Amino acid sequence: MKRQFFTVTVLKYLLLVNQAGVEAQYDDEGLLEEYLSATQNSTISWEDDDSSTPCSLNVPEFSGLGLMIVYFIVFVFSLFGNSVVIYVVYYMRKGRVSTDIYLMHLALSDLLCCLTLPFWAVDKHFGWMFGNLPCKLLSGFQEASVYSGVFLLACISVDRYFAIVRATRVLPSHHLLVKVVCGVVWLVAGALALPVAIKRESTYDDLLEQFVCYENLTNESSEQWRVSIRLLRHTVGFFLPLVVMAVCYSWTVVTLFHTRSQQKHKAMRVILAVVLAFIVCWLPYNVTVLIDTLIRGDTIESPPCETIYRVEVVLNVTQVLAFMHCAVNPVLYAFIGVKFRNQLLLALYKHGFISKRLQMAYKKSSVSSIRSRNTSVNGEF
Repeated sequence: MKRQFFTVTVLKYLLLVNQAGVEAQYDDEGLLEEYLSATQNSTISWEDDDSSTPCSLNVPEFSGLGLMIVYFIVFVFSLFGNSVVIYVVYYMRKGRVSTDIYLMHLALSDLLCCLTLPFWAVDKHFGWMFGNLPCKLLSGFQEASVYSGVFLLACISVDRYFAIVRATRVLPSHHLLVKVVCGVVWLVAGALALPVAIKRESTYDDLLEQFVCYENLTNESSEQWRVSIRLLRHTVGFFLPLVVMAVCYSWTVVTLFHTRSQQKHKAMRVILAVVLAFIVCWLPYNVTVLIDTLIRGDTIESPPCETIYRVEVVLNVTQVLAFMHCAVNPVLYAFIGVKFRNQLLLALYKHGFISKRLQMAYKKSSVSSIRSRNTSVNGEF
């Protein structure tokens, strides 16, 4: 009996010494928990970024160099297209209508988004190398540009609804109202982007072995906060504007079907292109982010690392597709429109880039469209 008591005492002493050694070796915050959890459970599971992450964040056979090149290509096209839109709309001060004002603010929003792309491009391949303050500012700019762009798209759909379905006459005070609406859009977008800008920080990630620009969340409600922000993006930043666009453009298409106008088919093509481009560019990304949110929030049973890698790859690809919407907008809202092309040619002629003959030749070919460009019923931008 004494021998058994002595043996139990020695084993307890050795266990305490071993645990003390482990605590001394893993004295950094959080590392002891990783060690204990690793000894208790050797299976791979997906957990929050601030806790144990057995699955490597480096996706196998996935190169960030390709993403960096694509980001730079989108940046160049978006910078050129949106700069041209802003210049042309600002240049036509006398013939400017409400849709043109929305288009100029939309181009500003897309331009703000594309100016952040070179930084995210470098981050995809080399990690974050620009410090803490740029991390906060660029994250806030990107978030605000996404919200403002989606809200402005909804405003354009409402404006086309009142112009075509309700046949509202344009009053002198209407332009002031449109400017006020654009100001409110920017204020709301900035307020929604503020939490992300505050929480984002440049921190060193031991698993990736590089600096990252990410939300610095350390308390117990970190995952709840991240899920809440993502749900806000899904509802306010995508689904609600999509519902507004669908309702307004549906009524607009039905009205154009019953309107005897030579421009109705072209207007319907523009409207359908607007809605389809928005859905094609943003729906895959939002669905993927929603799946990733459900995985992080343990709503979906923890998948194997291979599934997590696939979600990560699809998330990066669909994010590029969403950013491409910045470069597509100038084509859909401006370059398809006859009025914009005429104003662009006029500006190029006055600056000596094209001849008078080329401008007049194009103007004669689109004379039928020019006659109806000042009417509110015309759905052409």
